[in-house]
Amino acid sequence: MKNSDHTHQPSLSILTSEPVSMADIEPEKQSLLNQHKERHFTAGEIVRDIIIGVSDGLTVPFALAAGLSGANATSSIILTAGIAEVAAGAISMGLGGYLAAKSEADHYARELRREQEEIVKVPDTEAAEVAEILAQYGIEPHEYGPVVNALRKKPQAWLDFMMKFELGLEKPDPRRALQSALTIAIAYILGGLVPLIPYMFIPRATDAVVASIILTLLALLIFGYAKGYFTGNKPLKSALQTAFIGAIASAAAFGMAKAIHP
Repeated sequence: MKNSDHTHQPSLSILTSEPVSMADIEPEKQSLLNQHKERHFTAGEIVRDIIIGVSDGLTVPFALAAGLSGANATSSIILTAGIAEVAAGAISMGLGGYLAAKSEADHYARELRREQEEIVKVPDTEAAEVAEILAQYGIEPHEYGPVVNALRKKPQAWLDFMMKFELGLEKPDPRRALQSALTIAIAYILGGLVPLIPYMFIPRATDAVVASIILTLLALLIFGYAKGYFTGNKPLKSALQTAFIGAIASAAAFGMAKAIHP
């Protein structure tokens, strides 16, 4: 899309330093916005990290404890191995969450620099891309033309628009990597300790494993229900699925241990 009103090309320094400002809103519309407060669930990333940590924390140590019980290990050995696994698993899962969030932030930074350069070097092409994006929403040329021109006069808003609507990228929270690591690790520890609690108080592993199964399946049902509730799925179905997966994992570990060590 060519436009004669582009004698002023945005500089890279403007793109990196100019803050995004909210456009002026008519007082009447601003009043309506102030009166209407939408209630949306916005803690999706934190919930995702908790789900990852707790689900693995409940399942992996549970399967390990069941497997060792099947191998006729004592409660003290199972507890020691379980705590070691929880510690190692929390570190591993937390590190994985940190690296995933860090990679996401690095990817955003790379694409941001690339988009900045394109807006400076090929502004007409980038303006045509804005027009194309708006056209996909059924907006006619005479309607999106003023929008394109307005964005060209506001380089930072133009850059933000391209990042969000062309690339589908949201600016990540700079604290996200550390938060993700800590959330996943803590959730893993809390989940991992549940199947080990009976082994702390019951000396005989054959008795402790029964209590561990009951306690862990109950925790899986509660966790699955909460997961379904917060993620918008059917809570009861989510609870049954989560408990079923945990039961399958522990049964497989127990059966394998029995087959190898009758």
